[in-house]
Amino acid sequence: MSRNPFTFSCDNKRYHTLNYYNKARFGQKIHKAVIDCGLTCPNIDGSKGTGGCIFCDGGSGYFTHSDADITAQLTLEKERICRKFGDSARFIAYFQANTNTYAPADTLRQYYEAALTFPNVCGISIGTRGDCLSDEVMSILIELNEITDLTVELGMQTCHDQTIKLINRCCTHSEFLEGFYKLKSAGIRTCLHIINGLPGENEEMMLQTAHELARLAPEAVKIQMLHVIKGTELEKWYNRGTLRLLDRDEYINIVVKQLELLPPQTVIERITGDGDKRKLIAPDWTKDKIAVLGGIDKRLVELDTWQGKLYK
Repeated sequence: MSRNPFTFSCDNKRYHTLNYYNKARFGQKIHKAVIDCGLTCPNIDGSKGTGGCIFCDGGSGYFTHSDADITAQLTLEKERICRKFGDSARFIAYFQANTNTYAPADTLRQYYEAALTFPNVCGISIGTRGDCLSDEVMSILIELNEITDLTVELGMQTCHDQTIKLINRCCTHSEFLEGFYKLKSAGIRTCLHIINGLPGENEEMMLQTAHELARLAPEAVKIQMLHVIKGTELEKWYNRGTLRLLDRDEYINIVVKQLELLPPQTVIERITGDGDKRKLIAPDWTKDKIAVLGGIDKRLVELDTWQGKLYK
C-alpha cells in the first residue's frame, strides 16, 4: 500500500493544495487579482454557438471592474489585497472572465504586457478554451512562459461529449485535447477545470472524468460543484424542476474518490466553488465553503485515504 505523501505538508491536508505549491514556489502566500477584459466566447458570439454554456453568467469574479482598463483594474485589486494582507502582498494577474485568448493577437499582447509590468504581480493566469489557441496566440503564450510564471486554465468540465452538447459547450472533448496537447508540448503550466453534478451525469461518469484527468496529468486541477446562477439558462431548468443537484455529502464523497485517482503531484487549485452569493440560486450548501472543505478533510481522514492513493 502507498503512503500518504502529504503528511508533513504546510496545510496539514491530504491533497496537494495551491497554498502549499505557492509557498514552495514563491516563498509566501500568493493571491489572485481578477481581471475582466470584456472579451466574449465562440459559443456566445455566434461563431460556434449562441447563449454560452447553460451555467455561465460571463465567468467574471465579483471583484472585477470590466468598465476599467487593465492597469486600473489591477490598481483596484492591489488596494483590495494589500488592505487585507499588507503592502508586501504579491499576486497573480488572473484573466478570468469568458475566453481570454479570444481576441486579435496584438490586443491580447497589450493586455498581458500591461498586467506583467504592474507592481506586485508575480505571474499571470489565463482562462480560456481548448479551441481558442491559434498559432499566433500560442506564440504569445510561449513568449510569456519564458519571462514569467504562466498558467493557462482550460475549461474541461467533463470528458463526456453527450454532456458537452447538453450544456451548449460547443467545444468537443477532442477539440479540448488538441488545445491541451499544444500547451503541454510548449511546456506551459496548465490547470484543468471540471464541474461535478452536470445535468445527466452520475457518479460513475464523474469518476470517468477524473480518470481522464489522471491520464492527462496536468500541473493543476480545479474541481467545482455545479452552481445555478441567477439569469442563466440553468436557472430556467432549475425552476422547471428538471435539474437534480448533488447534496453536500454526495459531492464530498465524489471529490474524495476523484482525489484518490489523481496524480499526487497535481496541484488542487480549487476543491469547491466560491461564487457570488448574491447571485447564487442553488445549491444553498455551497455558501458554507468552510463546511465543505472541512467535510472533505474529515472524509479523507475517516477513510485513511489521500490524493493519488489509487493513481496508476
